[in-house]
Amino acid sequence: MSLQDRLDAFKADFRSGKPPFNAPAFVHPIMERGTAELIASGAADRALKVGDTAPAFTLNDPDGHPVSSAELLARGPLAISFYRGVWCPYCNMELQALEAARAAIEAAGATLVAISPQKPANSRRSQRENQLGFPILSDPGNEVAAAFGLRFALPDYLVELYQKLGNNLPLVNGDESWTLPMPGRFAIGQDGRVLYREVNPDYTRRPEPEELLPALRSGRRLAA
Repeated sequence: MSLQDRLDAFKADFRSGKPPFNAPAFVHPIMERGTAELIASGAADRALKVGDTAPAFTLNDPDGHPVSSAELLARGPLAISFYRGVWCPYCNMELQALEAARAAIEAAGATLVAISPQKPANSRRSQRENQLGFPILSDPGNEVAAAFGLRFALPDYLVELYQKLGNNLPLVNGDESWTLPMPGRFAIGQDGRVLYREVNPDYTRRPEPEELLPALRSGRRLAA
């Protein structure tokens, strides 16, 4: 089953209110409004594009060790997934799909990382529950996400809904801003340029991980 098939099946079950979800009917139109408004804002069009130079960053892994994009790119191309957090089932399914593709990504000479605003303890939980062999790097305040053009602030009505659902982003992220990254996936060549980008304000839509591979392979050749 493809990643998108899994996401679509989950979305159908969630909308139906089947256990264990039991989501009240009023939840769905509010979430859909938020997605529609983010799409209409054109935010995705302002994110980094193929050919742009990716910002350099140094972020801590869940154990507090600094990870430098420059050091990773010295070894080969870089695959990056921006991850909203442990509370997002769609994001977790994407991480699982990326883990399944990790051997092919590494065979292309690339390194795979995820970047999330959540606190390190939540990233350790994400890595454990999703059985990941790649790190989730901590991006406090979504600063790196902002440099990639992905950070957005939740509107007040979504903040209210998240609070009703017990999804306390300030507690999860250690940040009071109520911001998130749009789901984004990038392939960065060793010359630091974006070779592939997929940014979708609809968090229920995700490309297959294998779409990264041609760009990652070319990223290594271009730097050779």
